[in-house]
Amino acid sequence: MKTIMCTLNAKYIHTSLSIRYLKAYAEPEFPVQLAEYTIKDPILNIVSDLYSKKPDVIGFSCYIWNIEETIKVIQALKKIQPDLCIILGGPEVTYDVTEWLERIPEVDFIVVGEGEITFKSLLAAIYGENDFSKIGGIAYRRDGKNVVHPQNGKLDLKSIPSPYRFEEDRAELGKRVTYIETSRGCPFSCQFCLSSIEVGVRYFDREKIKEDIRYLMDNGAKTIKFVDRTFNISRSYAMEMFQFLIDEHRKDVVFQFEITADIMRPEVIQFLNDNAPAGLFRFEIGVQSTNDQTNELVQRRQNFDKLSRTVTMVKEGKKIDQHLDLIAGLPEEDYHSFRKTFNDVFAMRPEELQLGFLKMLRGTGLRIRANDHQYIYSDHAPYEILANNVLSFDDIIRIKQVEDVLEKYWNDHRMNAAVEYLVTNVFSSPFDFFQEFGTYWEERGWSRIGHQLEDLFKRLYQFLEDKEIEDLDVVLGLMKYDYFKTHKYKPRKPWWEQSYNKLERSAVYSTVLEHPNRLGTDFLNLGLTEKEMYKHTMLEEVPFNLSQYLNTGELNRSQCTMLAYFDPSGIGTAVFSINK
Repeated sequence: MKTIMCTLNAKYIHTSLSIRYLKAYAEPEFPVQLAEYTIKDPILNIVSDLYSKKPDVIGFSCYIWNIEETIKVIQALKKIQPDLCIILGGPEVTYDVTEWLERIPEVDFIVVGEGEITFKSLLAAIYGENDFSKIGGIAYRRDGKNVVHPQNGKLDLKSIPSPYRFEEDRAELGKRVTYIETSRGCPFSCQFCLSSIEVGVRYFDREKIKEDIRYLMDNGAKTIKFVDRTFNISRSYAMEMFQFLIDEHRKDVVFQFEITADIMRPEVIQFLNDNAPAGLFRFEIGVQSTNDQTNELVQRRQNFDKLSRTVTMVKEGKKIDQHLDLIAGLPEEDYHSFRKTFNDVFAMRPEELQLGFLKMLRGTGLRIRANDHQYIYSDHAPYEILANNVLSFDDIIRIKQVEDVLEKYWNDHRMNAAVEYLVTNVFSSPFDFFQEFGTYWEERGWSRIGHQLEDLFKRLYQFLEDKEIEDLDVVLGLMKYDYFKTHKYKPRKPWWEQSYNKLERSAVYSTVLEHPNRLGTDFLNLGLTEKEMYKHTMLEEVPFNLSQYLNTGELNRSQCTMLAYFDPSGIGTAVFSINK
């Protein structure tokens, strides 16, 4: 008989750790074949591929991002193969199991909670005597009635076989994100998060984890993301793993962690700043809100001063990129309070700031007590909020406009210099810039069409021009600088009308060729010939002292020529200043 473990990932580059744990634990007694798809794949394609494998049992790993598509796959499979045994598991179906049994009659079993022991026991019963009465952590139907068995006790994580060493995964390790788990559970009780339900933290065997990481790197893994809820809850453990990863690091491998920033001690950060190779680590930090009342209502203990200290120290170390998260729609966080939260966090200038919207996850305290704050939310996954007692749907629409341009103009780092100037010198606050621009963007229907890089620059400039901001020429100069720096190779034509005609450009090049030392040692070391100059550089005028800006970040008015050299090997762009 044939068993398949399946899931629909959000993107192709993602991999499912859960189905690999189940396969590793079930084998060798019960061989399991893995099948992964994405939520963008046509349903019929998924169904056809699964059917062609001739399974007797299929298990699906279910989350808020894939449950609706998974249901469609299940319903189609059951129509064409009625005797197929279908098992669901995962966080989305672990709660409200009776509701799921009634909603999806095509499902035969639901595995509740931690699944390794339960899934293996269930396979033994399915392929054996069909006695399910003594299996903990399952839900099913018997004689037309729903039956739910209590979950098993906690699994000894040190006993779980490695889920990272399947031969069929090796070829894909360099192309996809590898997820790795060194602990389960969370010490905190944030009421919007499923992790708050499981009490305590359990650890896997450290030495086995290290061997797995060595194996993954040896076989081409490039992005390894730790899915521990709070990687640094144990300082000694985190330090041991940081040291190991630094000692064993390989070129172009990146490790990502979810960090609780306000409990991270300065000496740990200093150790990383002193010893970690640049780009080896990436931190994800959930801030969510800086409103004390909101944090208290969701039972989230957070010291924002200490969090800010951590983020600032890490940023000053210039070794580790940081991704900070916000959640709009938490209790008693109205539009104005969220504006403050946004500005508080943006003030730290994280490399990436993700603005998300509250999801009312099944099983969480916030969903159970939704009426306390008059929450209105979608009936279908991902159960995103539509309004509550202090945040109207109009407010949510406005904040979504902020999210749209934040992704394009900050998180993608296409216009760092121009955006920094705008949020610091032109608009009342960073939030106000993104809100005003986001509203303008939406009013013109740009959120519903695609965009080339040039379009993004043109649309920001159109917005600023219509707004009639002061010193628009300075912002345009910074946008020109950003445009050049964004390109690895020389662009065919800039999006603005160029400052120099052919004769003027030739005159500038002649001067540069005669006196290359005026552009500094770095330019002199390039040793460009006249042919290379014309082929690999571009000139543009800016209304400020570019040399001073590049050295100090200060902007003083002074007509200046910018020379951008686009390295033909594609390693990036170098910008030089020619003062008049």
